[in-house]
Amino acid sequence: MAEKNLTADRESAIIPALNVPESIADNMALFLRLVRKVLEEFDPSLRATFDVLLADAVRASADEASETDDERAAFSELERIIDGLDERSTTLLMRAFVAYFHLANICEENYRVGSLRAREAAVDTAEPADPINDITVAYRQLVEECGRGRAIALLQRLEFRPVFTAHPTEARRRAVEGKIRRISELLAARSGLSGVALAENERRLLQEIDALFRTSPIAHKKPTPVEEADTIVDIFDSTLFDMVPDVYRRFDDWELGEKAGTVPPVCPAFFHPGSWIGSDRDGNPNVTAKVSRQVAEKFRGHVLARLAEATETCGRNLTLDAVSTPPSDALVNLWSHQVEMSEALTARALGISASELHRAAMLVIAERLRATVDRTADVMYACADDYISDLYVVQSSLARAGAVRTAYGPVQRLIWQAQTFGFHLVEMEFRQHSLVHRRALADIEEHGRWGERGELEPMTREVLDTFRAIAQIQRRNGVDAARRYIISFTKSAEDVANVYRLAHLAFAHEADVPVLDVVPLFEQVEDLENAVATLDAMIALPEVQRRLDQTGRRLEVMLGYSDSSKDAGPTSATLVLHATQAAIARWADENSIDLVLMHGRGGAVGRGGGPANRAVLSQPKGSVNCCFKLTEQGEVIFARYGDPTLARRHVESVVGATLLQSAPSIEWVNTETTERYAPLAAELDAASRERYLDLLHTDGFAEWFSSCTPLAEVGLMPIGSRPAKRGLGAKSLDDLRTIPWIFSWSQARVNLAAWYGLGSACERVGDLERLRAAYAEWPLFTTFVDNVEMSLSKVDERIARLYLALGDRDDLATKVLEEMELTRRWVLAIVGDEWPLQHRRVLGPVIRMRLPFVNVLSVTQALALRRLRSGDLTPEERERLTYLILCTVSGVAAGLQNTG
Repeated sequence: MAEKNLTADRESAIIPALNVPESIADNMALFLRLVRKVLEEFDPSLRATFDVLLADAVRASADEASETDDERAAFSELERIIDGLDERSTTLLMRAFVAYFHLANICEENYRVGSLRAREAAVDTAEPADPINDITVAYRQLVEECGRGRAIALLQRLEFRPVFTAHPTEARRRAVEGKIRRISELLAARSGLSGVALAENERRLLQEIDALFRTSPIAHKKPTPVEEADTIVDIFDSTLFDMVPDVYRRFDDWELGEKAGTVPPVCPAFFHPGSWIGSDRDGNPNVTAKVSRQVAEKFRGHVLARLAEATETCGRNLTLDAVSTPPSDALVNLWSHQVEMSEALTARALGISASELHRAAMLVIAERLRATVDRTADVMYACADDYISDLYVVQSSLARAGAVRTAYGPVQRLIWQAQTFGFHLVEMEFRQHSLVHRRALADIEEHGRWGERGELEPMTREVLDTFRAIAQIQRRNGVDAARRYIISFTKSAEDVANVYRLAHLAFAHEADVPVLDVVPLFEQVEDLENAVATLDAMIALPEVQRRLDQTGRRLEVMLGYSDSSKDAGPTSATLVLHATQAAIARWADENSIDLVLMHGRGGAVGRGGGPANRAVLSQPKGSVNCCFKLTEQGEVIFARYGDPTLARRHVESVVGATLLQSAPSIEWVNTETTERYAPLAAELDAASRERYLDLLHTDGFAEWFSSCTPLAEVGLMPIGSRPAKRGLGAKSLDDLRTIPWIFSWSQARVNLAAWYGLGSACERVGDLERLRAAYAEWPLFTTFVDNVEMSLSKVDERIARLYLALGDRDDLATKVLEEMELTRRWVLAIVGDEWPLQHRRVLGPVIRMRLPFVNVLSVTQALALRRLRSGDLTPEERERLTYLILCTVSGVAAGLQNTG
């Protein structure tokens, strides 16, 4: 009992001692108590070991700025205890820590939601702009700087295009996500409970936490691309379908005041989601034309069913009769058309609402949507625009009859949802490697278009069938459902021409060729630097010229953050990408191109990660143009869109920045500081790239990297349908996808891909005041340094040494550790912190709070890897060790977040 009391005191003291906000501390202590109770019920000895490990981990991380003798002793003790555990106990303990990280994430989400709601409740509605809603703040600034007319024009151009991808960085099982959601709901409900209700809440929390602990964090198999599409469906159901119109309405509420919901809206439907899930076939043989058709049909059927349900709900509430709300002539005509189309549907609707024509018409519209799901030819809608047109007829009739609150309330909400999601839910974007297209064309040239001179390669047949799948999806779901085709590793305009050639070769009849917007993806540094020349040649292609004429000269270009970072290092990649964007923006202006830049960003800093709104505001003049498009992938999707309140905040934040980026003051700052600090940028680029390439080009680096990180084990995780390698024949780091490269370094607590080379670059510059001035004045450098500091806050040199030692190359380990220390020293000096994130009032303590728990998992993973690398194991021992490592991978990913 004494031990229990001692550990109970410890549990209540550990969290608050780290100076996190009170609500986070209280909830973390609650969950720690419940996890310990679950472990006590499962095995008291396991709970006792959990306590000892946690106490040592906390003691080993007590001092932020420098390591003390007591910390070194505690870390050694932690390592000794873990190394002495049997495999079963170790695995179960790691599962307990993994569960606790999921609970820690819930605590942070709960705090952010509560904090946001408290701030919103305190807003004075008499203010000219809602300070919590970044869209209203940005719009007001545009009105002040540009005048209302220009601000309205920019608002009407506004677009936010998140593209959800299936990159395998979400190391959490879908089976676990349901438990996380339920626990989150139970935690949110606690504040209003007491007595028996509070006790019942805790019983249910224990039930869910016990199930979470007993559920393997590792899925039994990799998901198929069709199953991966459920990620989007889940996010659509839980947040997007209702959250997006709420964002539109919140802007209208503030801008229109008391008139909101009684007059036509001022907020356009600017949210246009896209997806690579089921359509990105670059290096993923599991994504086939058949799969793309299946995924498109899944999206189509689901969004139509939700629209039908929402339309019926709206229609059933339209109980406004002809006496109070007489129908317009247009509505009567719509009803007559519906009668002619199907007497059965109209008779049923009229039987429900005999004197309520608005209601009857809406119920028929809902039934037509259901018929569209089943493709019932006589009554189905041909496209979403026809559905929206019918909604406008109902809305106009209601407004003319004086029922403006219904017209611009629930009916407008439906219109916004239809404009946002169409009949496709997301716009599928197809992607393939340029080399695959070149090989397919060579195969066709040798064997004939239809294989008349010999059988075509399976990949060639698949490429041709992909274009047929695109055409079918466009026929069924509309052109917008699948018109973009992205070319990975675009080297020249010929790569663009090849896609159009293949599209035409896939069809016997020209009329069957789908509409295509071919998007070049520039990824490697050389290709980024040559992008303007490639684009110049691209717009001379006849097919591109035709599309420019059809789209008002709109052209989309994609930039890859991942490969450029792996290619030249994070500092050089950041500077090259910024320079490329500026050059493309100037080129677009000179050629009267309506430019859309797509940013292939990930959650990790090494893949362009970090706060998206700050990234937008640091972009060069003319590169945004009120349209921001980026990839949302891995754990970032769940973090940004998993909770409706936080999803709304994320969208408003990014969209506000997208709008504000066009303000003259922002454009001037970005342009002036970029020009002023160009010499500094050149120095940083040259020095950082030299240091980074020196490491990568050291003999044996690729093999060393594989042995001192869990790269091979990450590839075994059933967390995505895509392989870790492209499979195009390379035998080095060139063949490795950037995602496992970055993911593996983060698991090893090195995060090399986020910072390596920056310290040497700053040392070469050697002028701290100059660097501090750049940090204070130059948005690009500010954002980059802040992101690097965040990444460094998750680095642990002691744990990194354990991993790097696995490679048995002291020379390479020394290079990494020396650069780590150099970068840390310079970044902290530039920012003015004694330890990473010291100035961040909430984020700094929250990350520090996580580290003791992460460290237990990381030490366990490093020791298990050491045992696995020894080679003297039976197959059964190897299998058990691999499972243990995979459990820790899942937990470290949950603990560190933005890892991929």
